Amino acid sequence: MTTAAAAPVKATIVPSYVLDAWWTPSDDAVAAEGAAGKLAEVRDASTGEPLAAVSTEGLDLAAVVRHGRTVGQAGLGALTIHERALKLKELAQFLNGRREELYELSFKTGATKVDSMVDIDGGIGVLFTFGSKGRRELPNSHVIVDGPMEVLSRDGSFVGEHIYSRIPGVAVQINAFNFPAWGMLEKFAPAFVAGVPTIVKPATPTGYVAEAVVRLMIESGILPAGSLQLISGSARTLLDELDYRDMVSFTGSATTANLLKSHPNVVHGGVRFTSETDSLNAAILGPDAAPETPEFDAFVRSVVTEMTVKAGQKCTAIRRTIVPQDIVDDVVAAIGARVAEKVVIGDPRADGVTMGALASVAQLADVRDAVESLVAAGGHIAWGSLDAPEAVTAGGSKAVVEGGAFMSPVVLTWDDARAAALHGTEAFGPVSSVVGYSTIDEAIELAALGAGSLVATVCTNDPATAQALTLGIASHHGRVLVLNREDARTSTGHGSPVPHLVHGGPGRAGGGEELGGIRSVKHHMQRTAIQGSPNMLTAVTGVWHKGADRHLADPSDPATHPFRKPLAQLRVGDAVRSELRQVTLEDITAFANETGDQFYAHTNEEAAAANPFFPGIVAHGYLLVSWAAGLFVSPEPGPVLANYGLENLRFLTPVPAGDSIRVTLTAKQITPRVTDEYGEVSWDAVIENQNDEIVATYDVLTLVAKEWPA
Repeated sequence: MTTAAAAPVKATIVPSYVLDAWWTPSDDAVAAEGAAGKLAEVRDASTGEPLAAVSTEGLDLAAVVRHGRTVGQAGLGALTIHERALKLKELAQFLNGRREELYELSFKTGATKVDSMVDIDGGIGVLFTFGSKGRRELPNSHVIVDGPMEVLSRDGSFVGEHIYSRIPGVAVQINAFNFPAWGMLEKFAPAFVAGVPTIVKPATPTGYVAEAVVRLMIESGILPAGSLQLISGSARTLLDELDYRDMVSFTGSATTANLLKSHPNVVHGGVRFTSETDSLNAAILGPDAAPETPEFDAFVRSVVTEMTVKAGQKCTAIRRTIVPQDIVDDVVAAIGARVAEKVVIGDPRADGVTMGALASVAQLADVRDAVESLVAAGGHIAWGSLDAPEAVTAGGSKAVVEGGAFMSPVVLTWDDARAAALHGTEAFGPVSSVVGYSTIDEAIELAALGAGSLVATVCTNDPATAQALTLGIASHHGRVLVLNREDARTSTGHGSPVPHLVHGGPGRAGGGEELGGIRSVKHHMQRTAIQGSPNMLTAVTGVWHKGADRHLADPSDPATHPFRKPLAQLRVGDAVRSELRQVTLEDITAFANETGDQFYAHTNEEAAAANPFFPGIVAHGYLLVSWAAGLFVSPEPGPVLANYGLENLRFLTPVPAGDSIRVTLTAKQITPRVTDEYGEVSWDAVIENQNDEIVATYDVLTLVAKEWPA
């Protein structure tokens, strides 16, 4: 394998980035591939101009995987989850400042400025989102605790719970041609937060854009060694090098996904495999959404947008437009009118162009073939044509461009709304079919004939219709957008996955779940049930468990109070136990009068005694929590800067007048902030009565300085 330390050795070959160096095949290998006609060529989608060639001849894939498992794992493992998340934020900020050069490349793929924003800005947005969510929703550690502790022995000495830890291998990410930036970054971000090295394999037609993004990411100097590698070109034997430690995330055709899923290392070797594949997504117009309603207009806008953004080359595009039978013609006419008014086909570098070319001439041929097969199966072209359209050239003239992959939007109608081809053949371009339904149940049935989809839109302003359609189709889809006049302007749209929510779907859509916020981070981790004593689970997780040792403050030495300790000195298990404080009837009455909470259990002895839960008048729960704070707080200025909330508050035993309470406060979890001079501390709080019965339990959340003057 030949390498160059900083730059590719041949500008005509799209380079790979492996073993922390740029790599291209030898001159002899390229010449041999060219002579044999096997060298993959990449062309400008709008002009047909040759741009580059792609080859991985001689690339040592075993070494690439080994590098990720060793160097990449070590580099990411040295960082906590928060430190990784912060690097994503820094990376997003760096790429944000270099977007224009990526737009220039993206235009060559046939993408307009809007298309490129969806791809490039969208990908950067994913980095920002996971950079934020990783620090806000996950611990600053290497382990994520999943759920509460389970007590497995009578005396509490044997307990169990679940944890997530990162998988020990690599995440191989095989991406489609339509979103070379977003498609890569939406997989990379959660893997990086989880601490798993990424090997990216982009699709050949647009892989040069992915290479440019990776080049900037490497140039930033932000990423640990081995955490990101790029294979530009064929990687047919890559799965041969993987085992149960690794995972594959695939986006593309169902045919290729099925081929990869049948690999022995997936079937027998335990390689984790998730896919996002073909999807004949539907949009359903409710019976109430007649022409001239806001819903009808929003629906038509959505269909046209999904047909024309990225020239319809979206796995989330609307392929089946399902509308009330009596307005099929109205919908077709409205779609055609909007396309005629809003859509200008041409080179995205020309002013005024709103829809660019398909990614390649080969892709254009595939889409035309798919439309012809749909027509042969009973579809009718109701709007548009398969003839090569006139397109605006970069110079501003209009012509049929030989070598350009331009296509007119096409709308199909069907006599048979249940035709197998309608629900089984995806034309991956600016193509949608409009079909009619008679009842809500029929609309649900038609949507389900897609055999599993990524997304559907339900457009209605009737709550009952929204409920019936959404619940009827939800189990067949990964996402459902409910569109009406209230969210038509603010909705991100049918075809826009967001990093906060799941992107994936059952059945034909592949069965995978990408994005989904922290869910996708956990996809790159192993959930393990751990069992042992509370002390051992505390040691493994870094989170104090009930029954584990406490380090109680010495009442005679204020310096040992945990509120007097900055993060540099505070340890999990540091605790304080208060003296008893008696509750009187006068205290309860005063609190009721002061707060206005005069619920009968606190003010009426007879009514309170008749309640099966109370022995008579009892103290307010919030009175007890307030008193508890007074029992454990250290009042002088100190490293505890603020209380920012309570979690998991439960009242378990009522406290009548005459009883007493005390509180035990234990440092449960300590989360230093990477970028600030303070961190969060979660404290386990337990209020007990004079008989050591638990009155209330909750977590107190505080902000604590990392350092504090002695």
